[in-house]
Amino acid sequence: MDIDWAALGSVFGVSLVATVSLVAVFTLGMIGLSKQEEASAQGGTATLARTGAYACFALCAAAVAYGISLIVI
Repeated sequence: MDIDWAALGSVFGVSLVATVSLVAVFTLGMIGLSKQEEASAQGGTATLARTGAYACFALCAAAVAYGISLIVI
């Protein structure tokens, strides 16, 4: 039995980049929601922050759905 170390390293690298990217996008969404709450507490509106946060969450949901489709199909 032989282990293809190049393929294993490639899978590890892609998984690491995908995980860090997904966490970063989710974090940006949370920051956007907190900025929106701060603005509404001060009497303003932060529609750009809310829209950006929703876009980040939609991107996270799309990435998770894509991952699930790769596993199922």
